[in-house]
Amino acid sequence: MATANNTVTGRIEQARFELSATQVAVGVALVAALGFTLLFLQEPAAHDSLHNFRHAAGITCH
Repeated sequence: MATANNTVTGRIEQARFELSATQVAVGVALVAALGFTLLFLQEPAAHDSLHNFRHAAGITCH
């Protein structure tokens, strides 16, 4: 359910109640593996992919 005052903090709080420890661990491991791969590949496509992911996540990087 989307509301006008949906915030990152609110989504984190909601995830704390809805996700199990195993789900969180798998998610963190996948993000870490992706970040590690993209960091050390240094291919332009991989860099652009990570750049676009940061923007999609709402992170301002420039």
